[in-house]
Amino acid sequence: MNLSLYIAKRYIFSKKRHQVINIISGVAVAGVALAAAAMVCTLSVFNGFQAFVAEQFTAMDPEVKIVAAQGKSFLVNGAAMDSVRALPQIDIISYSVEDKAMVQYGGKQVMVTLKGVDDNFAKLTNIEKALYGRGEFILQDELNSYAVPGVALVQELNCGINYVRPLEIIVPNRSGKINLTMPALSFKKSGLLSSGLAFVVNQSKYDANYILTSIDFVRKIFRRDVDEVTSVELKVKDGESVDKVKKDIEKILGEGFVVMNRYEQQRDIYKVMQVEKLIAYLFLSFILLVACFNIIGALSMLIIEKRDNMNTLRGFGADNKIISNIFIFEGCLISSIGAVIGILLGLALCLLQQEYGLITTGGGEGFIMDSYPMEVQSGDVVMVFVTVLVVGFMAVWLPVRMLTKKFI
Repeated sequence: MNLSLYIAKRYIFSKKRHQVINIISGVAVAGVALAAAAMVCTLSVFNGFQAFVAEQFTAMDPEVKIVAAQGKSFLVNGAAMDSVRALPQIDIISYSVEDKAMVQYGGKQVMVTLKGVDDNFAKLTNIEKALYGRGEFILQDELNSYAVPGVALVQELNCGINYVRPLEIIVPNRSGKINLTMPALSFKKSGLLSSGLAFVVNQSKYDANYILTSIDFVRKIFRRDVDEVTSVELKVKDGESVDKVKKDIEKILGEGFVVMNRYEQQRDIYKVMQVEKLIAYLFLSFILLVACFNIIGALSMLIIEKRDNMNTLRGFGADNKIISNIFIFEGCLISSIGAVIGILLGLALCLLQQEYGLITTGGGEGFIMDSYPMEVQSGDVVMVFVTVLVVGFMAVWLPVRMLTKKFI
């Protein structure tokens, strides 16, 4: 065993002549432990919010989505798409066509995104959990096409879910030419009947801007080919890795397509959350560094108390490096003990929050969640432990070198 480490272990558990050294060492361990516990809890809260967003706000987003790298649409009748459809990991495949349109009702006009989907869309997503109303999720029958608008869009149009007159959909002709003498001929109009339903996914991106309808209606009004889509949406079989399927599809399709998982489809939201998590981690690391200054105080007094012992070691041939390493190891051991205690405390607090929701959001009935969500990730626990060790070592290395030279 390393001599410096062996002596450091003896010192950390031995009784000191001055009781104040034990008190300061205990304060140092407590400070590191509280900082480590705060890091575990804070990172777990961000993980919980991220998981909550993924669960609640992606009812419109499939597990895997394929779009064109350039342009709006592409054809799905090629050999590459046949290879994608043949992948055994894929459970459900759905096609959609979406584009901008203007909707008019009762004198009000709003620009919307018209999303046409096929019959597999309901099986592919959790859209049924986001539906409100007494209707049935049917987008087309033999005679008519039906609309399922976002709830915020319904409020903006002031039409209600069970509107009587059809929603008037207005889109420009694909030729792009405007007849100045008769401008009305430059636009195509069609109507969508009420399905008795509206959806709400608590994202204004969808709730205030999207209308779901049949893919045939959207293809017809935008004059797109029967094999032309703007996205291919996939659901992976249970037990299969979404990331692996994503990589396999990227290899098949090449650079002409962009393949996205759910997190990449909500890139802006998750990027903001990751930045917030990083900033919180950096601030807590700084607080941890401040807490580690208590370790320096404890080591300073220990160095003074053990001066005679160190001179005896020097007489036996110990050099400056061995003597300095004793107190550096002492500081690292204090950091390690604080890290273990803090992580266990943080995990216990996270478990209590998960089970009992002790800390509430305080938002009342208007909030989506009653208490702060928690999700502990093993990677975060390892990162907190490593951070405590690194910060603790950086905090004590230089002061210990200086103190041992001064007092020993």
